[in-house]
Amino acid sequence: MQMVVDSLRKKGKIYKKMLEITPKELGVRNKIKIYKATDQTGYFWAIFAVSQKSRILMKDVHKFQEIYVKLTVFCEHNFKHKIIFIDAPLCSKAKLAFKEAGWKIQ
Repeated sequence: MQMVVDSLRKKGKIYKKMLEITPKELGVRNKIKIYKATDQTGYFWAIFAVSQKSRILMKDVHKFQEIYVKLTVFCEHNFKHKIIFIDAPLCSKAKLAFKEAGWKIQ
């Protein structure tokens, strides 16, 4: 969590509240860190942190969209912003798909 907070703080993003949601709570078997955060203006942020060795492809984009839908149902509200931290090579088509879906890639 500290890596995510530090990198967001460098960009000027400070949160009042940050809660980690385990993938098990959402019924997901992926190795992913999921955070629900509230910024100082009261907007909700969905923050995903992915660390894997293999390249992230289009099928992974659809997988993360499904996890996001499960997160909105679990938290019972929509999120104003979606950020994904990727520590893996990213396919150009997947990057474009993330942008079109409203994700900010860090």
